[in-house]
Amino acid sequence: MPMPDKILILGGIREASELAARLVAEGHDVTTSLAGRTREPKPPAGELHIGGFSSQTRSGAEGLAEYLRTNGFTRLIDCTHPFAHKISRNASAAARLAGVPLETLTRPAWEKREGDDWTEVASLEEASAAIPANARVLLALGSQHVRVFANRQNVHFVVRMVDPPDNELPLSDHTLVLGTPPKDAAAEIILLKTHRITHVVCRNSGGTGAYAKIEAARMLGIPVIMVERN
Repeated sequence: MPMPDKILILGGIREASELAARLVAEGHDVTTSLAGRTREPKPPAGELHIGGFSSQTRSGAEGLAEYLRTNGFTRLIDCTHPFAHKISRNASAAARLAGVPLETLTRPAWEKREGDDWTEVASLEEASAAIPANARVLLALGSQHVRVFANRQNVHFVVRMVDPPDNELPLSDHTLVLGTPPKDAAAEIILLKTHRITHVVCRNSGGTGAYAKIEAARMLGIPVIMVERN
């Protein structure tokens, strides 16, 4: 019978929790690392690490490599958000420095379907520029990405977040909606109708957890400004 591994999962998406549960059930020693943006995340199976890997002497990729060596990890799995490019780069460099095998699990992007009205853009800046004047926009992004839209004075934003932001949002005209996005398109239709949404702005993160808003927009004929992966 093979020896169990000591595995560090860089998480942040639902699939990471599912992976942790499976690996723990197989007998592995698993730690899942989360960035800490959600204040009360649902604890995954195994151990939980919150925050970065900086020490007094190292940070970034070197800090992660030190954490891997010091704690005796034998595998590193990158199961982060598809747009977490910096973390993925650090994971690749840290695995080389620590001599630990790296596995990368990336969920497939959403694909445009019949009835979808997408404007596909390469960046959040392009997404901001693509919003027409006097639009009412569901902004389905984390708080760290909102500032890009601060220069749009002629748009009403409905900003959905899991937790309240630490600071006032830099948007002149907005409504804040708190809570986890529903998985049911019917619930999203209610939100879109209630706030009279004319456009949805989101990133192509893939997966099923946040897809309901795409289904709802399709059913209501609402255009989606989609930031594609690069």
